[in-house]
Amino acid sequence: MAKLKLRGKDLIEIGYPQKGKVISIAMEVMLRNFKRERKDKVLQRLKTILKNPEKYLGDGMVGRIAEELTTPVHVEAKQLETKRAPFTIFGENGIAEEAKHQLYTALKLPIAKAGALMPDGHSGYGLPIGGVLAAKDAVIPYGVGVDIGCRMCLSIYDIPASYLEGHKDKYVNMLQEHTKFGGFETHKRINDHEIFERSEFKDIPTVKKLFKKAYSQLGSSGGGNHFVEFGIVEISDVHNEFKVPIGKYLGILSHSGSRGLGANIAKHYTKLAIQQTPLPGEAKNLAWLDLNTHDGQEYWLAMNLAGDYASACHHDIHKRLGKALGARPLAMVENHHNFAWKEIVNGEELVVHRKGATPAQKGVLGIIPGSMTAPGFIVRGTGNKHSLQSASHGAGRQLSRRKAKQTLTQSDIKKQLKEHGVTLIGGGIDEAPMAYKNIHQVMSNQTELVEVVGSFTPKIVRME
Repeated sequence: MAKLKLRGKDLIEIGYPQKGKVISIAMEVMLRNFKRERKDKVLQRLKTILKNPEKYLGDGMVGRIAEELTTPVHVEAKQLETKRAPFTIFGENGIAEEAKHQLYTALKLPIAKAGALMPDGHSGYGLPIGGVLAAKDAVIPYGVGVDIGCRMCLSIYDIPASYLEGHKDKYVNMLQEHTKFGGFETHKRINDHEIFERSEFKDIPTVKKLFKKAYSQLGSSGGGNHFVEFGIVEISDVHNEFKVPIGKYLGILSHSGSRGLGANIAKHYTKLAIQQTPLPGEAKNLAWLDLNTHDGQEYWLAMNLAGDYASACHHDIHKRLGKALGARPLAMVENHHNFAWKEIVNGEELVVHRKGATPAQKGVLGIIPGSMTAPGFIVRGTGNKHSLQSASHGAGRQLSRRKAKQTLTQSDIKKQLKEHGVTLIGGGIDEAPMAYKNIHQVMSNQTELVEVVGSFTPKIVRME
């Protein structure tokens, strides 16, 4: 069947108003979602929407047209406020000025109500890494991040930690056989998962197109700083929530996100946000979507799907490795650190963006990794209001990727790995342990934010 050809004149002839953006939006929507339909059918569909647009508000396919016909999104250049919203910086002396200035810019957004910067903070796109921002009735796609739902997951096994050294080759082979990394590695056999039954894969056009990619990448990890590790878990808090005796255990720790699904969702809705809320140059990547609009609501649904998909990927990774181990975990701890949540802040519901920041509400467990040669920590949040109930998501970079490649060598990395008894599979110079801040210093700068329940020391690390 021939590809649909639609002109603005066609819509004017059936009664669409020339004022505003409804014609361009309608053409974009129809050409994207109904490009194989006959023109007369498409025009009839458009007539039906025009006659009763309220009926189609919230519709995944044509909701944007209905919204523009009833309550059009008003686009105008936005200006930053002269004053910043209230904020707190933790471990300020260890954070570069560029990251602080990125937070300062975000705090001047008209939607900003409060902010914080964690002690692992460093510069990023839009919000700095380690940045937390509470906004009113709006979500910032780049405030969530490109890797939506990037998260940590730790499984603790009742297997002696000494096995990692005594049977090292066995565990190395497990990681090589049962983990996949980067844009091209996928599992030959994809496990079924309920995530693929979600209605968002049918109702949201942008997400619908990503179904096959999401399906093929289930149980895989991204590149960059993403990893799967065997290591030693040491439980130090006798009152731990797992009811696990103090001691050392074998653990599996993974760090990854929502893969191509999340990246493409972020790209699409960031473009829409920039179109709908134009900002001055230094704030361009902080463009937001109003949660009272079709696009804002759609992004919120897509973001939550991507977050749940990221969780599904981790569970698949741990399931495969658990099967290879022939054991069930005693406990599992996991948390997002690139996401947005609706939370009560100072008595009102706000959207709390955590970009490279760990949720740390009172009693909530999380994982803060160090580096491939430094321990990570199992933590319990204290619910500190000044940090917007957040903590760091890791040690944080002290060298940019470019700087690490320019100044470090493979010899430097091998020396560090040998000193710490770590076996590395893959991994680039930009992920060298020396590229990261001292995790112990970072933890000492957030004693008000989290309590330490235990630690995880990497021993066998796989990266892209």
